[in-house]
Amino acid sequence: MNDVLLRIGESRGARKLLKTLGVPVPLPVALERATGPWEQLPLSGRAILIGSAAATPSVLALRVGQILKDAGAEVLPTPNVAGVGGLVFDATELSAPAELRALFDFFQPLLSKLRPSARVVLLGRPPAQAESAAHAAAQSALEGFSRSLAKEIGKKGATAQLLRLAPGAEPALAPLLRFLISSRSAFITGQVLSVGTLAGDFRFVQALRSKVALVTGAARGIGLATAQSLAAEGAHVVCLDRPEDGQAVHEVAKLIGGSALLFDLSDETAAPALARALADQHGGVDIVVHNAGVTRDKTLMRMSLTQWQQVIDINLAAVLRVVQALSGLLREGGREICLASVAGIAGNVGQTNYAAAKAGLIGYVGRRAAELAARKATINAVAPGLIETRLTAAMPLFVREAGRRLSALGQGGQPRDVAEAITFLASPGGGALNGQVLRVCGGAFLGA
Repeated sequence: MNDVLLRIGESRGARKLLKTLGVPVPLPVALERATGPWEQLPLSGRAILIGSAAATPSVLALRVGQILKDAGAEVLPTPNVAGVGGLVFDATELSAPAELRALFDFFQPLLSKLRPSARVVLLGRPPAQAESAAHAAAQSALEGFSRSLAKEIGKKGATAQLLRLAPGAEPALAPLLRFLISSRSAFITGQVLSVGTLAGDFRFVQALRSKVALVTGAARGIGLATAQSLAAEGAHVVCLDRPEDGQAVHEVAKLIGGSALLFDLSDETAAPALARALADQHGGVDIVVHNAGVTRDKTLMRMSLTQWQQVIDINLAAVLRVVQALSGLLREGGREICLASVAGIAGNVGQTNYAAAKAGLIGYVGRRAAELAARKATINAVAPGLIETRLTAAMPLFVREAGRRLSALGQGGQPRDVAEAITFLASPGGGALNGQVLRVCGGAFLGA
């Protein structure tokens, strides 16, 4: 999409000229994004410094160092260097407010050394499992620190996340760090994720080989990007869209070596028919991405009942119908990903119907997670912020520009940013996240 400030920001000369002239225009930094399938060494060329609250490197910090080396990173022995590509800090042992000084001591002198598109990851523990109120306070402080840090370093195109590790969750760090520190997480920042346990071996390349994935609304935009991303990791992707988009969705399926199905999910008979088709053609399904959706934006005072009902039905009720119809077909270890929205978290003028539906999805994901855990399956929500699609292009200019700039990274995301998050959650290595909401919003200032 045509983001003029981003194009200007890509020119070093233009940035220097505007700075010299004193023009108060914040220019976003072009984000480093990976292309092609997942690599065996996704952190190659990235120099990373590891710290911990302990006086000597913790056992966890040493383990993280080995994970990063195995992923191709250069683990720096000393902070006395420039051009740091990442910082990882083990804060799991912080147990009292006075110990938070360790955050200042580690990060404050290093932030000026971060290079563009650097990555910061903090490791903590769930405050709810703290041994005392003081312990809970120290661990809760990490959330405010990491979210604020994400907004401070976003002007460099850098990101920051907090991972709260449940007891025994350390084996899940390898896939998580490979994703969050790589260029595939370019538009994810300021996130707080609860990490559960993860058992078994899994591939880091072609991780979805032999898997069958269903993507609804696959004809264009985020659905198209997701279908391409899943296929690149070896999945057979069943691309679903409305009969009106039949030509487009068949072209997508042909492009990625998948197959196509045509159903209008607003029709209550569509979900059972979809289940029969998947059973007949594939015997089941491993990954279901609920991407299909519509908007009918109006302020509530001007909204018609039809506009309200269409959005609730297609964005929420239809998802539940599909889940119910496919419940017997989702294989053990399966993955469900629902497309929510930051509107469902923070609300938005003129989107009471859309925000209600997306908030409903988030609540549904949280409740269904426990049901799927017994089958070693997971369900998560991905909540995009402003993503540069044809819908974004149709926004009024000032609304679009405000949406782009009101984030830590100062720009909109790309459909592939959302697709990368979905693909990670769909992978075996994403199994430590269940019932979570992963925002792909560039650190939007609105919403939690």
